[in-house]
Amino acid sequence: MAAPYRSRDGLSTRPGAYGGSSDEIQLRIDPMHADFDEEVSGLRKQVRKLRDVAQEIETEAKFQNDFLNQLQMTMIKAQAGVKNNMRRLNKSIIREGSSHVMHVVLFALLLFFFVYFWSKFSRR
Repeated sequence: MAAPYRSRDGLSTRPGAYGGSSDEIQLRIDPMHADFDEEVSGLRKQVRKLRDVAQEIETEAKFQNDFLNQLQMTMIKAQAGVKNNMRRLNKSIIREGSSHVMHVVLFALLLFFFVYFWSKFSRR
């Protein structure tokens, strides 16, 4: 009972290493009957597919990297524009702000005196 089961593709079974009562089956491939050319061709096709997928991933990664670089440059330009406008606004407030504060203080004093005199003359 050396090879009780035999296939036409060159595969045969034999009892496991632990004796005949084991449920293990060991396979032995007969290289004379096996079709390695088909297996190698199948593996080559799979490797080509993987290479094509890797190339697509590389192309997409380069595209997204370029897009991120452009987005970063746009953000830097926008940040510089905002910073420049804030500097201009601060200069304008410093230059014109002192007279505005003076006008607000004078208006508050005039309003205070008006309310004060109005309350004095309305009692009589």
